[in-house]
Amino acid sequence: MKEDRQLLVLTHLSQLVTLILGFGSLILPLIIWLTQKNKVYQMDVHGKTIVNFQLSLVVLYIICVPLILLFGLGLLGWLVLGLVSIIYPIINAIKVSNGENPNYPLSFNFIS
Repeated sequence: MKEDRQLLVLTHLSQLVTLILGFGSLILPLIIWLTQKNKVYQMDVHGKTIVNFQLSLVVLYIICVPLILLFGLGLLGWLVLGLVSIIYPIINAIKVSNGENPNYPLSFNFIS
């Protein structure tokens, strides 16, 4: 197994593909993780972290839908989730490039 910090950084940044294509923030990191988890050191851990974060965002977005009817709280939730989904992949890509461990807030542990 080789260490490829650049690929780990790219995997975290791949979540931002949604900003360009409108979708893919779960699909692209999932593909990278599944194809590289046995080849790149720490890819399995980082891939699981990213997929858990993206799945958590999907669940939280779904929870926000009925909250839109309740004083518009769901819209605020969507705004916060949107910012978190952009900011944290960038922060964690920087952390990984510096050799630090990534941390995603609001993340449930679907895959361990």
